[in-house]
Amino acid sequence: MKTTVLLGALTLPGAAAQGGAPFLAPLPQVRTPAASAAVPGEVQPVAPGARPAEALPRLGLTPAVPELERLEYRGNGFIEVAHGVVLLPAGNQSLARRRALALEVVSRALAARPALSEVDVSVYDRATYGGFGGPLPLFTASVPRARLAEFRTYALGQSAYDRVYEGGAPATTPPTLAAQVREDALTFFGSASERLRQSLTQSVSQSRGGARDGLLFRGPTNRRVAALTFDDAPHPLYEPLLLDLVRRAGVRATLFVIGRNAVAYPYFVRDMALQGHEVGNHTYHHVRLPGLSPAQVQAELAQANAAISAVTGRPVRYFRPPGGDYSPLTLQVARQEGLTTTFWTDDPGDFANPGDAVVESRLVSHLRPGGIVLLHDNAPEAIDVLREFLRVARERGVALTTVGDLVVPR
Repeated sequence: MKTTVLLGALTLPGAAAQGGAPFLAPLPQVRTPAASAAVPGEVQPVAPGARPAEALPRLGLTPAVPELERLEYRGNGFIEVAHGVVLLPAGNQSLARRRALALEVVSRALAARPALSEVDVSVYDRATYGGFGGPLPLFTASVPRARLAEFRTYALGQSAYDRVYEGGAPATTPPTLAAQVREDALTFFGSASERLRQSLTQSVSQSRGGARDGLLFRGPTNRRVAALTFDDAPHPLYEPLLLDLVRRAGVRATLFVIGRNAVAYPYFVRDMALQGHEVGNHTYHHVRLPGLSPAQVQAELAQANAAISAVTGRPVRYFRPPGGDYSPLTLQVARQEGLTTTFWTDDPGDFANPGDAVVESRLVSHLRPGGIVLLHDNAPEAIDVLREFLRVARERGVALTTVGDLVVPR
């Protein structure tokens, strides 16, 4: 294992920001990955000091559906979406049974709550269910209210339907290493000489802006443009809410997608591409990469690229390492896969649930040209504050867009 070293914080020239706050470079922290018996991604690391998110409201169905573990719903101020988790016991997991249960949950949820615009369902094997980051579901479906009749025809085996995943994805072997690190810190794992080289690259990139040597810490500041990015996409409850908000605002973003999520929810990834968003690579299993073998790192990036491109039909250009953990090997493999490793200038800590007011204040105070804003696809407070943040950015004349457009204008 290589030693971990601290790259000091850098203060950029011309750093006076709106509100008087200096523009500080991300501060890499010293952390060492620790072995874990859990499957990486099944139990995600939680930043120290993080507060639990508020419990989502649940919709009850009467009579109950025995296989329905929970049915949660949420809104974004314009629409409401529900997500049902169905656990199937062994013995009857046929495709016909998966379809029938999904139809029952969707149709009864829409009838029980008229405010719902869409119901999404994830069907899992009860014996192996490990939460959202665990083994892939057996079946998923996304059903807008207006397409219920179409979905019913599909569930009866009489037609096709384009917003489903019917299982059968090839099994993958995830790495067995995860690190308990803050989500808001950049951590560079390398030798002393590698640290010096990386420090120089980071300093130049942050002072001048733009991608250099396959890394992007900050965009150019000669245009009033900043990148809006979301990690951990797509989530079956939050993705429709997020895409609805940015669509209404006329904003395009970069969504860093976990490969396994692209496999399980391909229709959401397709929605991103069709709506003009940029789809980035966030590894296949959402694992911390330092400490893994070259073959493991290569598999994480290549498999995620393949899963995303299979849906979008486009090559993937940008990559963000989970947790901000990276090493010379990470950067080398990313370059080999044709990826620019992308960091951020502004993380409001939405994943730690500090409160809507805190997240919004941090976003607004750090908004500036050339910035790269980090939010999370599945963080409730990101959904809560996004509408107001987009309004403030528009009033200040800072256009929010994709990482690609920040670096290479159209």
